[in-house]
Amino acid sequence: MPIDQAEYVVIEPGATGSEAVFRAFENQVAYCRDNGAPITALVCQALCELLDSERGGAVMRRVRRWAGPALADALPLRVAGGLHALHLRGDEPSLAPIYEGLGPTNATDLIADAIERHEPFLMPWLDGPPQTNEAGRSAGFAAAFLWLVDHGLPGHFDLLEIGSSAGINLMMRRFRYDLGGVMIGPKNARMQLKPEWRGPPPPTEGYDIVGAEGCDVAPVDLTDEMQALRLKAYIWPEFTERFARLEAAIEAANVFPPEIARMRAVDFLRDRLERPQQEGTTRVLMHSVVWQYVPREERDQIVELMEEAGHRAREETPLAWVSLEANRDTHRHELTVSYWPHGDMRRKLATAHPHGSWIDWKG
Repeated sequence: MPIDQAEYVVIEPGATGSEAVFRAFENQVAYCRDNGAPITALVCQALCELLDSERGGAVMRRVRRWAGPALADALPLRVAGGLHALHLRGDEPSLAPIYEGLGPTNATDLIADAIERHEPFLMPWLDGPPQTNEAGRSAGFAAAFLWLVDHGLPGHFDLLEIGSSAGINLMMRRFRYDLGGVMIGPKNARMQLKPEWRGPPPPTEGYDIVGAEGCDVAPVDLTDEMQALRLKAYIWPEFTERFARLEAAIEAANVFPPEIARMRAVDFLRDRLERPQQEGTTRVLMHSVVWQYVPREERDQIVELMEEAGHRAREETPLAWVSLEANRDTHRHELTVSYWPHGDMRRKLATAHPHGSWIDWKG
């Protein structure tokens, strides 16, 4: 299957079986190709070809027989992350032509050989979902906060993030943003974020972050070298600026680490929503590229918790919900917001690149 012929086919995220495995890989090829990631597309295309072969040893046998929902489990990215880690560690020099963007015609054989040589290292990468934590996504959150202040909510935000991973977005108070010419954050920040801005500028009234807590079922400690490598391995190698942002986040975490609880999203949210809220603050649930990994039953519980908390919200203690998640019908990531009281209807503020490269603002 040539990369330019890969098609993105909408399938049920919970689908299982060999066809679902193949579709997950083909979708990933098309998605990477269409989002400026030809190296990652080549890796996933090679893995897709291995599905119809006997190559790849125990790792690929496990992939072919995957019992869970391959799409929801992000199966292609689990394997691709492990391969990228091999390259970053310098353990498999034969992969260098792929990751240097040379597009070798024997990429499938190179990857099959690497998988067979490094089974003990790669097998654990199949055990859990990808850990992606991208500072660029916080630019969408910042724009949404400006919008909320413009709609009358207090500009002192108390953040609750689910699926925090390493908690990079919890540190956004220390980041500097240029959002279509609207400047937010400390001028001397190590993390400087300037997404390509499309559309009218966001509102200009500033805000402050007075609290930031998150949760993850498997939080990542950025101060641990091996855990930081895992995050780096899930960065698509084409996006070199993301590596620079991750290094800046590691530096920030070593100075003052974010607060991340090892909890399920629904348990964390239930506990935090029951805590007293200081008057004059806006409590915000936020998340980015995590909703697809939360089980459906848990998602339903989170919606119920937010609706119940929304009914309790008052003018002096409002509640908001800001998310940047994929729309499975349009294949675009959408920045959406709800707030209580008075504004609980879900609104789409923008579409955005999944890693923060651009924001198409609707406001």
